[in-house]
Amino acid sequence: MSRPEFNDRLLRALRRQPVDRTPVWFMRQAGRSLPRYREIRARRSFLEIVYDPEAAAEVTALPLEYYPVDAAVLFTDLATPFIAAGLKFEIQPTIGPVVDPPLSLPADIERLRPSDPRETLSFVLEAVTLLEERLPVPVIGFVGAPFTLCSYLFEGTRAHRLDQMKRFIWTEPEAWRELADFWARLVAEFAVAQHEAGAGAVQVFDSWAGSLSTEDYERYVLPHSRTILERLEEAGVPSIHFATGNPRHLSLYAAAGGDAIGVDWRIPIDEAWERIGLDRAIQGNLDPTLLLAGADIAVERSLEILRRVAGRPGHIFNLGHGLHPETDPEVIAAVVRAVHEYNADGAAE
Repeated sequence: MSRPEFNDRLLRALRRQPVDRTPVWFMRQAGRSLPRYREIRARRSFLEIVYDPEAAAEVTALPLEYYPVDAAVLFTDLATPFIAAGLKFEIQPTIGPVVDPPLSLPADIERLRPSDPRETLSFVLEAVTLLEERLPVPVIGFVGAPFTLCSYLFEGTRAHRLDQMKRFIWTEPEAWRELADFWARLVAEFAVAQHEAGAGAVQVFDSWAGSLSTEDYERYVLPHSRTILERLEEAGVPSIHFATGNPRHLSLYAAAGGDAIGVDWRIPIDEAWERIGLDRAIQGNLDPTLLLAGADIAVERSLEILRRVAGRPGHIFNLGHGLHPETDPEVIAAVVRAVHEYNADGAAE
C-alpha cells in the first residue's frame, strides 16, 4: 500500500511473515456491542444500512473508535448474495435471514438466477472501496460457504433449518450438488469482486459445518468450499477459511483451502495448528463468552492462547465465533491491548 501509516500486520500474518505485534480483530466487531451502533440501529434497519454504501462504511469503521484492531470487517450479511440470485429475504430477530418463499423441493432450485455480483451487489463493493480509501487497516470482506448459506433457504428456526437441509442433502444428493455448486460459484465471484474493490482479505464462513459428521462433510460440503477457495487462490485473494463446532474436521477444512484456517475454542490452538499443518496460518481462538466474565479473566485466557502459539509466525488473534451483543467494549479494548503488548518470549510488556 502507498500510505506509510497503513497497518499491514494482518496481511503479513496471512503470509506467515514476522510481525511486530500479533494482529487482532473480532468477528461481528462492526456493531452489536457498540453504543454508537445501537444509536444508528435505532434509526435504521439492518438491511437499510447494508444497502447504503456510506452507512455500511460508517458502521464498518466504528470499532476503530473504540479499540485499535488491525482490520475492519465489512458490515453486511451472509445472505446478501441472495439478492444476486433474485431471492427476496428479510432479517428477523433471533432467526436471522428469512427467504420468502423458502426452499423445500428440488424444483425450487429453478428459482435461482445467476448474475454478476459486480452489478447486482455493487452497493457492497462501493462500501468496500470507500473503506479502502479511508482506513489505515485492511478491510476484510466475507462470504458464506454453501452449506451455511443454504441453511438460510429453508424454513423454521436455526435448528429446524439445519435438520431440513441435512435431510435434503441425504435424500436429494444430485439436487444438493446443483444447489451448492450454484452458490459456490456465485459467492466465489463475489469474494473476488470484494478484493477487486479494495478488500485486503476475504473470510469464508462455514459456521454450521460442525453439525455434520466427518464423512458427510467430506462428501457433501468440502468439494464446494474448495471451489470457492481455489477460485480465490487463482485470483490472488488472501483468504481465511472459518468453520466451527467439530475439531475432528480441522484437517478437512485445511484440505478445502484457505491461507488461514479460523478455529474455535473447542481445541487448544497449538493442537489445532498441528492438525491443519504448520505451513498454514491460523486464526483464533478465544471463547467469546469469556469476554462476558470481565477483563481480568478474558485477558488471562487470551495470554494463554498467545503462550501456546509461542511466537510462531502466522497467528491472527480472534474469537472462536462472533461477539455477543452484551459484551463490554472496555473488556474488548483490554484484550486488544494485551494481545498487542505481548512479547513472543512469553511475557507482557
